[in-house]
Amino acid sequence: MRVLGIDPGTLNLGYGVIDEEGREMRMVNCGVLRSSAKLPLERRLSSLYHDLCRVVAECEPDEVAVEEPFVADNVRSALSLGRAQAIAILAAANRKLPVFRYPPALVKQNVTNSGGSSKAQVQEMVRIQLGLSTAPEPSDASDALAVAICHLHQRQFDCLLNKTQ
Repeated sequence: MRVLGIDPGTLNLGYGVIDEEGREMRMVNCGVLRSSAKLPLERRLSSLYHDLCRVVAECEPDEVAVEEPFVADNVRSALSLGRAQAIAILAAANRKLPVFRYPPALVKQNVTNSGGSSKAQVQEMVRIQLGLSTAPEPSDASDALAVAICHLHQRQFDCLLNKTQ
């Protein structure tokens, strides 16, 4: 099973690809797609969409996991992240890939056992769970890997639930 995790953003969009065989996870690739804040939003989204389509075509995931926007106090920021989430979903849907969405607290809970973990704690747990010598950088890429790990954990949990029912 190959999962592409996406941490949406309109300036920096993180992605991380993980292969799972049995209970073993292995990082395949991760990175950040960047866009200039000087560009109008529609041009940034278009650029990020085309770059993400290339990533999807190159890594050939079986499933895509996308982090949902965190609303909190800044509604404008949440709306902007929602637009970036939409292009991530569209890039996957155009390849007929199943898409799963996870709120940030659930991602942190699945990766670190605490929904209130810091970015540094998430990076370190991603490093440990993937058996990496150093934590993935930058944090957008690490967050995307965390989304993919969260999805794989959720799949395992769902499989266990289905066996007991």
